Amino acid sequence: MIELETDERARRADALEETRAALRESKERYRALFEAIDDGFCIIEFIDGPYGPLSDYVHVEANPGYERHTGIPNIVGQRLREIAPEEAEGWLELYGGVLRTGMPVRFERPFVAAERHIEVSASRVEPASRRQVSVLFRDITGRKRAEAALRESEEQFRVLAQTVPNQVWAARPDGELTWFNAQVYAYAGLVPGEIEGLGRWDRIVHPDDLPAAAEAWSRSLANGAVYEVEYRIRRADGAFRWFLVRAEPVRDAAGAVTGWVGTNIDIDESKRHAAELERQVAERTADRNALWQLSRDLMLRCTFEGVITAVNPAWKEMLGWREDELLGTSLFDLIHPDDLVDTIAGARELSEGTSHARFDNRYRAKDGSHRWISWSTRPSDGLINAVGRDFTAEREQAEALAQAEEALRQAQKMEAVGQLTGGLAHDFNNMLAGIVGSLELMQTRMLQGRVGDLERYIGAAQGAAKRAAALTHRLLAFSRRQTLDPRPTDVNRLIEGMVELVRRTVGPAVAVEVVGAGGLWPTLVDPSQLENALLNLCINARDAMPTGGRIVIETGNRWLDHRAAQERDLEPGQYVSLCVSDNGTGMAPDIVAKAFDPFFTTKPIGEGTGLGLSMIYGFAKQSGGQVRIYSEVGAGTMVCLYLPRHIGKADEAEAVPDLSEAARAKVGETVLVVDDEPTVRMLVTEVLEDLGYAAIEAADGPSGLKVLQSDVRIDLLVTDVGLPGGMNGRQMAEAALVSRPKLKVLFITGYAENAALNHGHLAPGMQVLVKPFALEALATRIRGLIEGEG
Repeated sequence: MIELETDERARRADALEETRAALRESKERYRALFEAIDDGFCIIEFIDGPYGPLSDYVHVEANPGYERHTGIPNIVGQRLREIAPEEAEGWLELYGGVLRTGMPVRFERPFVAAERHIEVSASRVEPASRRQVSVLFRDITGRKRAEAALRESEEQFRVLAQTVPNQVWAARPDGELTWFNAQVYAYAGLVPGEIEGLGRWDRIVHPDDLPAAAEAWSRSLANGAVYEVEYRIRRADGAFRWFLVRAEPVRDAAGAVTGWVGTNIDIDESKRHAAELERQVAERTADRNALWQLSRDLMLRCTFEGVITAVNPAWKEMLGWREDELLGTSLFDLIHPDDLVDTIAGARELSEGTSHARFDNRYRAKDGSHRWISWSTRPSDGLINAVGRDFTAEREQAEALAQAEEALRQAQKMEAVGQLTGGLAHDFNNMLAGIVGSLELMQTRMLQGRVGDLERYIGAAQGAAKRAAALTHRLLAFSRRQTLDPRPTDVNRLIEGMVELVRRTVGPAVAVEVVGAGGLWPTLVDPSQLENALLNLCINARDAMPTGGRIVIETGNRWLDHRAAQERDLEPGQYVSLCVSDNGTGMAPDIVAKAFDPFFTTKPIGEGTGLGLSMIYGFAKQSGGQVRIYSEVGAGTMVCLYLPRHIGKADEAEAVPDLSEAARAKVGETVLVVDDEPTVRMLVTEVLEDLGYAAIEAADGPSGLKVLQSDVRIDLLVTDVGLPGGMNGRQMAEAALVSRPKLKVLFITGYAENAALNHGHLAPGMQVLVKPFALEALATRIRGLIEGEG
């Protein structure tokens, strides 16, 4: 008996423990849920106070979400009248009613401290004797903002729709018309409410347009596509006008159509204009047909491949071809062979998208003769449409006029040469006399054994030769065909090296002042030609001041805008200016206008050739620049050279070594010299052999090429450009590059026609040296090219 009672007590104890464990587990789950939910939650308990029964309540529980939603921290244990004394009566009345009646309440209110809008739900905790109410706080800030934004958007839409000039309307997803702006009612002469609803378009739409409008509306409602249709809407006075009616579906985030917004745009004027345009097109088509039949110009339609599809009657009148003889034939069969390539190229351009083309060519007439036709062509609908005008007579007249003008130019050249002959012959005779006389005296003194005077005669001969070379360069510059050797040049440094020579040349009666701009840009120019131009300008300035005066040489950076460049006949951009001014006699405007003309001079016969300023003008133009004269009688003259800026650094000035100091050849280095002038070959060969090179000579292009195509070692080719034998120096060098691709070439030239060397831009490893040249300069160029500095 005792054992049974003991077992019973043990079972009861175990059951009690299980119950307690389940209760603890339930409380733990409740607490985890209580802590985890995002919504705020609290339990309040009503208490008695000095104001009477249930005159206050205390917060007995609250989860972490409570503080997030309300902004009130550490709420557990706090009484209502402590935290909100001013609002206590209202809250007690609200929550007290829930406690007394058991009826839950739900309301919304902002919590300023948390910057949220909260939905509050309160219900009684059973049994009622516990005097507790549970309160749930749910954040609805996002929803309220969305609702506010929607209201604001709808209001903005209504305000905008009422202010825009267009007619605006709205419909539900099923197409029922719900709203029209004031412009619709004002236009139609109706009052609000008369056209809202399903199928009420019949109140304002033209009866003939209703079926198409209704069908398009049904399609848009079925597939959610944009509704767009044109129909006539009745105006208040009963007249109908055309409108473009367009509606876009309004969709929610999921893509479902939530409504339609549409506009009615008045297109009545454009419809009338379109109708008028159609009428005009019809009239013009009739006019074109008449023009096609009556025009005396050739009219043609053909494919891009030249197959003729239509011709007008003028072909018969002008060229003798009937329409039936041309249709389906190739247009190119009628074109003169010399004009065929250009014509086919023009047709190809039209087929590739060129909007129009103009060209001239010759067409064969039925009698075998050819006539010049000027064509204007335009592609359309896969064909070429062309109109051709016969200008054979005009072309023959133009050719005759051109021949007459060429004859006149030749006569003018002969006259100019006649003007030049006296002074030019005089100058050359003086120079030749100096050279020949010096050489004769040198020979005489050497036979006499008097070598002490040789240096003076050598200097005189060299000076006369340099003057002759300078005059040759003036002639080449005047023709604008001289061979230039442009280099990145610092003009300030060039002037600095020239100023003493200028002062000695102009004499002590003329003061020379240099004003060099700081930070002067480099320019790509032939330094020797620029020095020559500067010296000429200073000599001209000296001659304009017979009693002495002042010359100012000034440089500057010039950024020419469109207007300034146009005034100087240049492209807009950056230029370096070199100006030489004097305070001499000046020039009248008519003299300034002719100053750059060839052979024009104001100096007496025998004192000037008239080539100085012409040479400077030709040099400036060939260098991509310009020269301008600014002068006033009695106030002096300023001549300005404008040369394009070079982006990069100027070449450093390098002193040319004496021939005795020139670098010597390495063992085995061989140079081929090709020149038809034996004296030049002799001089170059002598210099090469003195420096240790092996020299091979050739007198013409074919002989030189034969050497170059052999297996003889050639480290450098030195060749004149103008060679006899049917092959010039450039052609020979290009032929040699086939078998010797790394061949170095030094061109030497003194002829105007060889200017093309620079215009074609020499390849790396090639240089040009202009005759006459100093032998030390030749030696330096040869060594530099072989060493890979060319």
